[in-house]
Amino acid sequence: MTFAAVLARQRPGEIALRSAGREMSWEQVDRLLKRMVNGLLAVPFRPDRRVAVFAENSAETLLCYVAAMLAGCSAVPVNFHLTADEAAYIFADAGVDVVLADAATGRRAVEAARVAGAGLVVVRGEAVAGARSWDDWLASASDVEPPVDHPPLPPLVYTSGTTGKPKGTPLPPTSFVGGADIADHVERLKRNRWAEFGPHLVVGPMYHSGPLVSTRLLVAGVPVTVLGRFNAETVLSSIDKYRIGSTVMVPTHFIRLLALPPEVRARYDVSSLRYVLQVGATCPVDVKRSMIEWWGEVIWESYGASEVGTTCLISATEWLAHVGSVGRPIPPFEALVVDEQGNELPPGRQGRLYFRDTTGRGIVYHRAPEKERSVHLAPGVFTLGEVGYIDQDGYVYITDRFSDMVVSGGVNIYPAESEQVLAAHPDVVEVACIGVPHPEMGEELKAVVVPRDPQSPPDPAELLTFCRDRLAHYKCPRSVAFLAALPRSAMGKLDKRTLKERFASSGTLDQKIVS
Repeated sequence: MTFAAVLARQRPGEIALRSAGREMSWEQVDRLLKRMVNGLLAVPFRPDRRVAVFAENSAETLLCYVAAMLAGCSAVPVNFHLTADEAAYIFADAGVDVVLADAATGRRAVEAARVAGAGLVVVRGEAVAGARSWDDWLASASDVEPPVDHPPLPPLVYTSGTTGKPKGTPLPPTSFVGGADIADHVERLKRNRWAEFGPHLVVGPMYHSGPLVSTRLLVAGVPVTVLGRFNAETVLSSIDKYRIGSTVMVPTHFIRLLALPPEVRARYDVSSLRYVLQVGATCPVDVKRSMIEWWGEVIWESYGASEVGTTCLISATEWLAHVGSVGRPIPPFEALVVDEQGNELPPGRQGRLYFRDTTGRGIVYHRAPEKERSVHLAPGVFTLGEVGYIDQDGYVYITDRFSDMVVSGGVNIYPAESEQVLAAHPDVVEVACIGVPHPEMGEELKAVVVPRDPQSPPDPAELLTFCRDRLAHYKCPRSVAFLAALPRSAMGKLDKRTLKERFASSGTLDQKIVS
């Protein structure tokens, strides 16, 4: 009997999935999953058994991931914003045989699959030439209980590609529980500690590993509500209406929630929340503090990456005592900081942050051995590209990315130092500092600022003086530009590569507000 069939018997009236105003009971989930799993089992896969999920957030999208897992396939989440060419690269690199798409992505999915050689494209919600319709695919599949004696395979998640082509990485053992077969895998998923927190809310795109936790929670018997696109008030109303107990968010979500008028925020009851996991990027201190004051000490921060899962974890209570920290390492990881020669530094000294995986695994990339080598200091000792330090109590602090380091006249400059100073200016909402070309110095630092009042931005010279009054002059920007918003990934990570491309030829003061 499938996990959903068991839950249908145990909780006959309970809603298992909500999305876009629709509700599905555990019985409905069971019926749909049986056909989806059997439909996948009928496919003549290559050995890696790759299934790309190229669709916007919905209940069915979540079930595509669950069905792939139950069929012993390796799901490949694909960003639904990608062009056909970009998706084709991932399909080909992963060796995808099946693409599950929706009306928003169907035509791109067909074109990408043709280029990459994926044999079957199933599109839900719209008839697309070259694809099989969702309804037809389900109708032709058996509704019998599928076998569970095949081994589970980890999803293959692709990095955002902010430093080049996206790289695939199999979900690590810290996130993928494994098992002898699917039956064993499901039993392991049922022991998920998140299950005790109650209903779960998906607010981020499911092609990221953070929101993908929802697929594991559904198997553990947790009712899940899936939001299509992030809307701050819709998030609050969903928490209130469905008594949500857990969710995963990024700092950008927090910023948008805090931007709601006080009377709107007060309209909704969020007291059901028991575990809010913040991922994706380091959260500004004032934003984190404001969220804790509003929601209470239910906010935890996870520092890590798709490649390795969570390396450090910190509760709200700990964070208030160690403001700005991303937490202490959790097993199987140990943190260390090294200088540019690879020598380990003592507590309090800033340097390149590395983690030692005591299992010896480290980071694994799909078909990218050179990338894999580049992130390791030694076998099992890897970096996520950050600069930071460890305090006397073992708490880790991130101060910058060494890939963002600017070398000006042979001097290393870490942009985060200027960013922290300028962010404290009363007329600045957000700021990013980047390196731009300079004919003599090689590079110079430029501040890209989101002003509090776009109609009356601060004087660039005044901002530069503000920074120079607080930092050594060589660490400060030499020019300022203004934008209406900073470019970010769907998970809230600042996209400095886009900024560098945009301002590659600009080294002068620029007061124009660009939308």
